[in-house]
Amino acid sequence: MTATADDRAQRFTAELEKLKIPDPAASRAQLWIRLGVVAMVLGVALGVIAYLMSHNTSDPLVQRDALTIALIGVAVAIVGSAVFLRYSLTNFLRFWLARQAFDLNTFGERLAPPTESEPASGKHTTAITEEITHDHESPAVAHR
Repeated sequence: MTATADDRAQRFTAELEKLKIPDPAASRAQLWIRLGVVAMVLGVALGVIAYLMSHNTSDPLVQRDALTIALIGVAVAIVGSAVFLRYSLTNFLRFWLARQAFDLNTFGERLAPPTESEPASGKHTTAITEEITHDHESPAVAHR
């Protein structure tokens, strides 16, 4: 890595700390992800148990109980999948958004470099060169 890449990585880490974005490895999201995986596996297991239960008997009452267990297994697997996807995507999108914000800030710094009179602080102001026109004053806008 070059010196600029190391500097950029350090600035990115500093930006993350300023934004107070929690580290996903140390949060409750990992617990919910694991719970979602367990629920998916449990749902499949309930389906297999219900299948074996329904084929080992000729009693219609037991077969109907197996059908109920199988439907509960499907519901548990779907809920587990939704929980897993929600927390997995949350972790991914949180850091993707932070990375996008950092990259846009870096891109903005490259587009508008600081002048000699103002130090590089990461905050840029641009002078407005055009007049601001209001829509309600424009004759092209229809009035009620």
